[in-house]
Amino acid sequence: MSFEKKRKQLVEHLKKEGRIKTEKVEKAFLETPRELFVPDNLKNYAYVDTPLEIGMGQTISAPHMVAIMCEALDLHEKQRILEIGAGSGYHAAVVSKIVGEKGHVYSIERIKELVDFAKENIEKAGIKNVTIIEGDGSEGLPEYAPYDRIYVTCAAPDIPPPLIEQLKNSGKLLIPIGRTICELILLEKKDDKIKTTNLGGCAFVPLLGKYGHQSL
Repeated sequence: MSFEKKRKQLVEHLKKEGRIKTEKVEKAFLETPRELFVPDNLKNYAYVDTPLEIGMGQTISAPHMVAIMCEALDLHEKQRILEIGAGSGYHAAVVSKIVGEKGHVYSIERIKELVDFAKENIEKAGIKNVTIIEGDGSEGLPEYAPYDRIYVTCAAPDIPPPLIEQLKNSGKLLIPIGRTICELILLEKKDDKIKTTNLGGCAFVPLLGKYGHQSL
């Protein structure tokens, strides 16, 4: 079966499971070839709904988790997005399709090898509105702030203050809180007031850095 057919099957599965709810997220998944974002030896598993190892002790999130996060963030065209934890670049690629050419995704990754891997994958996919930067994601990226949306693809001990500061008024921030087993927290900032909602349990690798966990 071709990758395209497998991709369509996965999207249908995620729709039936209630993970993909909107047309824009469905379209983004159909337009993003996950096989370009996994190691060569795992390409046959690209459309299995499971996390996959990408080296350096890191994983590419399961497609259902990417869908859950995209839907929870309520993404729109022209938005400026900050991603913490680029991994292989797949999640940023999906988000880039939703925000469109006039939007932009900035992604920070602390592991140099994964920065290079993500950049290479984004280029292979022909995506122009994603910028991958090496750095400590727990400190955010003040150079391009404020952001309409911020999301974190690794588990933090608490919400890093710099991320709240770099979020636009009326912006949304999505972050797993805990260590490995954690809760997915949606933070909404409106009129400088903060509202948080617990979206349920999840599992992520830990966020390391100044405002993250101090060790694996």
